[in-house]
Amino acid sequence: MLLTSALISGLGLGSMYGLMALGFYVTYAVSATVNFAQGSSMMLGAVLTYTFSQTLGWPWPLALLAALALCALYGMLVEFVAVRPFARRGSNSWLMSTVALGIVLDNVVMFTFGKEPRNLPSPLAVTPIQLGDLGLGVYPLQLLVPVVGLALAGVLHFVARHTRWGVALLAVEQNRDAARLMGIPVGNVVLAAFALSTLFAGVAGALVAPLFNVHSDMGTLFGLKAFAVAILGGITSAWGVMLAGLLFGAGEALITATLGSGYTQIIMFSLVIAVLALRPNGMFGRLEVKKV
Repeated sequence: MLLTSALISGLGLGSMYGLMALGFYVTYAVSATVNFAQGSSMMLGAVLTYTFSQTLGWPWPLALLAALALCALYGMLVEFVAVRPFARRGSNSWLMSTVALGIVLDNVVMFTFGKEPRNLPSPLAVTPIQLGDLGLGVYPLQLLVPVVGLALAGVLHFVARHTRWGVALLAVEQNRDAARLMGIPVGNVVLAAFALSTLFAGVAGALVAPLFNVHSDMGTLFGLKAFAVAILGGITSAWGVMLAGLLFGAGEALITATLGSGYTQIIMFSLVIAVLALRPNGMFGRLEVKKV
């Protein structure tokens, strides 16, 4: 029963990693860059949801929509300020600038929101539901998180294959110069990709906020794990990073339940190193073929 509960909890946590890793996938696909402030974006989604729903007293749906909209705007700011000026000149300084922008956001939130962790109440995390005759109580939110994660991955796949914006995204991914010649606004596509990236992180933050304390540095470790998941799953595969997130979260939960939390990070990141040594492109990634 303990392992079953840990597995359910781990799948919920892994879905959050997967959502954040999908953000890494989207930006890497269209611009060969990533937002290393993704953990801060996750934190922003949680903090804004708390602020709008608890401090201002807005209804939950309105608070969530407003929080996600601001997360998307933050993603555009990251691309416009911390990525575009450097990528345009062929510089890799966006690596440091996105990290720096994330640190700035963390500290701004710390001074405005406060240092003390706060609990975000949710009607989906109050009364546990019983699963069969196992005597196992699970909060509805723990079941909702993986459902939302997989649903968003499915929506992303559908949009990429069956909509004009998705076709434009794939065109930019395959050949940026050809896409530009076909009249596709490459800059706008990249901007939208960063907005979508931080939107995914904001969804993750808003979903897990009732299960964790909300505070300004809550996204630091989550962001690091999400990047590990993106590389582990193969950053060129949307379904790969999502599945890797589920496996990572389940592995964390099972190790914590059986061996204790002190061993969780040691074993999980050791496994990440071992898997990448055997599969340098990730478990589900593909080797890029470059024409010369």
